Amino acid sequence: MLFESPTGRRVDVFECPKPRQFLNFPPTSFDFFLPESPATSMGSYCNSSSVSVAAHTFAAEIPDFLTEEECKLIVHLAKLKGLQKSQILPTEDYEEAMEMIEISQMDIFNLLDHNQDGQLQLKEVLTHTRLGNGRWMTPENIREMYTAVKADPDGNGVLSLEEFKQLNIRDFHKYMGSQKVKMSDLVRNSQHTWLYQGEGAHQVMRAIRQRVMRLTRLPPEIVEHSEPLQVVRYDQGGHYHAHMDSGPVFPETACSHTKLVANESAPFETSCRYVTVLFYLNNVTGGGETVFPIADNRTYEEMSLIQNDIDLRDTRKNCDKGNLRVKPQQGTAVFWYNYLSDGEGWVGELDDFALHGGCLVTQGTKWIANNWINVDPNRRRQQQFQQEMERFAGSEAGPGAGAPGEWTVDKAYSGVHLEL
Repeated sequence: MLFESPTGRRVDVFECPKPRQFLNFPPTSFDFFLPESPATSMGSYCNSSSVSVAAHTFAAEIPDFLTEEECKLIVHLAKLKGLQKSQILPTEDYEEAMEMIEISQMDIFNLLDHNQDGQLQLKEVLTHTRLGNGRWMTPENIREMYTAVKADPDGNGVLSLEEFKQLNIRDFHKYMGSQKVKMSDLVRNSQHTWLYQGEGAHQVMRAIRQRVMRLTRLPPEIVEHSEPLQVVRYDQGGHYHAHMDSGPVFPETACSHTKLVANESAPFETSCRYVTVLFYLNNVTGGGETVFPIADNRTYEEMSLIQNDIDLRDTRKNCDKGNLRVKPQQGTAVFWYNYLSDGEGWVGELDDFALHGGCLVTQGTKWIANNWINVDPNRRRQQQFQQEMERFAGSEAGPGAGAPGEWTVDKAYSGVHLEL
């Protein structure tokens, strides 16, 4: 199944995507480069009928990237490791935590007032509701909240600055904290675990990592020191509303993978996931597609995600309205970039068109895995991180070194062999 639009249009590309200019990393004791998005060579996984590519947002669908046996092994290892809820229900401490945030009422209004017209539209409030208690808010939820706290006297769904000034923000926090929330009400309803892929890991895990290196054409130094493989299970009723795999990086933002080495303090932190490679580990009986709501749009405008009470980010209700959808097929990989080029040979701004989500699983169970490749948009920090990891690896592999050190988690599974 290739990418499909609501009108039934299929985006089929029966030739390999052509590599474009490469990004050069400043020379150090090691040299490597980053391919400019969109750019890749599918290597041994690109043949006359194996790749489909989305047009505006670069996303490649690659059937048979994993074998059935490999998919089953990953699921088995994940079960052995044990899975945890990907998002927990809001705690009773929500109201207290919100009161500890030091932000004025005027600052809140200005944050929400996206177009700075002095009024808060429903969709402006909705785009920031993830600042709340983890519940996915709908237009209906916002209206109910307004009614409960008497926030909208004229009932037109719009809050003027004067109306907002009359409100007690604590009333909103109390309302949110009082609401009974189910797992289906959250941004994400799934379970997950992490599987180690480094030296000493199961041979299949190592083979998949090598395959990802060839697919992305990224240097081993980058891929080897990225996040472990995340394995996710969605039961019937599971979903993940549309989101970005990484966050924007501002001067005051640190990347999770380089922050300790850089020894810099920053008020914000993000994952800096340059590339996503998603694997489908089983065939799903019903639902569970991966949707890219705005992939083929000519322009991006955050407010356009919500029109006439239809929120394109809502994967429980509106997956059929997204521009591109990928049906889960066991062994298929989907590969995309989360950042653009900065035009100067490195990682640039977040690619808003990479917005994606997991559609509601209507029947059966969905298993996927994610390989994220981490690159710091700050060249100096990434370079420092790579040098430190090389030094660490060298000390681990010094004279008399035996098995990998204790940091190689999941090494207990390295010798697992199963009849699948």
